[in-house]
Amino acid sequence: MLDCGFGIRETERRLARLDVHPSGLSAIIVTHEHHDHIGGAFKFARRHRLPVWLSYGTYQAAIKDSYDVDLNFCRDGDPISIGDLQFLPFTVPHDAREPLQFCASNGNSKLGILTDAGQSTPHLIQALAVCDALMIECNHDSEMLSRSGYPMSLKRRIRGVLGHLSNDDTSAILANLDQTRLKKVVGAHLSLQNNTPELARNALCAAIHTGQTEVVVACQQDGFGWIDTQS
Repeated sequence: MLDCGFGIRETERRLARLDVHPSGLSAIIVTHEHHDHIGGAFKFARRHRLPVWLSYGTYQAAIKDSYDVDLNFCRDGDPISIGDLQFLPFTVPHDAREPLQFCASNGNSKLGILTDAGQSTPHLIQALAVCDALMIECNHDSEMLSRSGYPMSLKRRIRGVLGHLSNDDTSAILANLDQTRLKKVVGAHLSLQNNTPELARNALCAAIHTGQTEVVVACQQDGFGWIDTQS
């Protein structure tokens, strides 16, 4: 399971919706220490005796909550194996201690994940190349954010180089990727106040090069269901 920002009961509810029991999980991988990504991770790991993988910087930022958890450290460029899957961590620009995003592979299919970043970099473009499926942040629409009631300091943080990707930012990243094998794209991490599924979907579709790629947009309440990365 990648990140766990919900409490134990809500996480278990969402897993049950996918017909997954916590005993079927192998580990929790944490991208960074912001509460919506790590808030329930250690509690859930303690309850179900799951190992947690995270960067050392993330550990340092969240050390007080990590007692009695089987901790494992990962870093940019060093692959880790969990069960039948291999994960490749890569660094991204975000306002956290040592944020990582991941690509996962079973040897046949590659899933790329980019949930929190302030801007594109050559490093993340390279990491996400030639994916079969991609889950990517579409945090906000720039015009909606500008018109929103958020304090100016929060607006600056969101649209800054260590903040979050706008629909246009994400569209540009997607357009620059090698899409040769790309079959599925999931837009994720949408702001309820500053984005809409329609705007996110339009931005993603505009960046697709081929006719083989399906675009899905996840909502905060229900996420999305299982996706076959090979069809």
